[in-house]
Amino acid sequence: MLQGSIVALVTPFHEDGSINFDKLEELLEWHIAQGTDGILVLGTTGESTTMTHEEDDSVVEFTMRTVRHRVPVIAGSGSNDTETQIMKSVRYDRMGVDALLCITPYYNKANQQGMIYHFTKVADQVDAPVILYNVPGRTGCALSVKAVEQLSEHPKICGIKEASGDISYAVNISHLIRDDFQMFSGNDDIIVPMMSLGASGVISVFANTNPRECHEMVARWQQGDLAGSLALQQKYLDYIHALFCEVNPIPVKEAMNLMGMNIGGYRLPLFPMEEKNRQRLAESMRKVGLIE
Repeated sequence: MLQGSIVALVTPFHEDGSINFDKLEELLEWHIAQGTDGILVLGTTGESTTMTHEEDDSVVEFTMRTVRHRVPVIAGSGSNDTETQIMKSVRYDRMGVDALLCITPYYNKANQQGMIYHFTKVADQVDAPVILYNVPGRTGCALSVKAVEQLSEHPKICGIKEASGDISYAVNISHLIRDDFQMFSGNDDIIVPMMSLGASGVISVFANTNPRECHEMVARWQQGDLAGSLALQQKYLDYIHALFCEVNPIPVKEAMNLMGMNIGGYRLPLFPMEEKNRQRLAESMRKVGLIE
């Protein structure tokens, strides 16, 4: 079972836009030392949509060699083309990843039956468990409750990253949670509410800068310290909101660079933050002691 704080890891770049593997190794080792419970590469935060298939493969291969099964590794293998999603999923499965994160078919959208096939065609061909990724704000489409109910019965589909921010939707799929089908919060501002519905943890942007605190927030809830978990959620709430004042991962990369982590920039069409938003982010970081 995957659980706890799973970081949706950024992909660090050099000034010329190439992948900075030395920095990636540093980040992976830091997260393991800080108590991060799992690592997702090639997610939304990892900017895989602007990377080539060869670059994607190199990130997964490098991560597996570096992590050496000390914590679970999830690879984002999603695509809006089902055949591409199958191809990437099979490749990462062979590399030994612990799970695959597959997204709804953005731009194409598809009807619900098409979405069901989009995921089952992958799950039929891999040994690694598949996590559904529902994030309609990014994709323009969403999995219906009935679709999730049907997909949850597939033996290789192990859960859902629920990132709609819609608590009502989360309530409506929470009855599906069991030992072989988990729910993960995909929104850092509602980690505690999602765990109250049965979520096993979070796949987190916030964990890029605060891995120990994100781990603690989930761990305290799981240990029965509900007040302590909620206190951490509330302490960092303003900063978490600032991390999403522009499209992810622009603010979190800016935050990491402000902290001196030197993880580089992003690839177009992502672009540096507006100054007013950068100031808001920096001020929220000062309030929680991330920068002076």
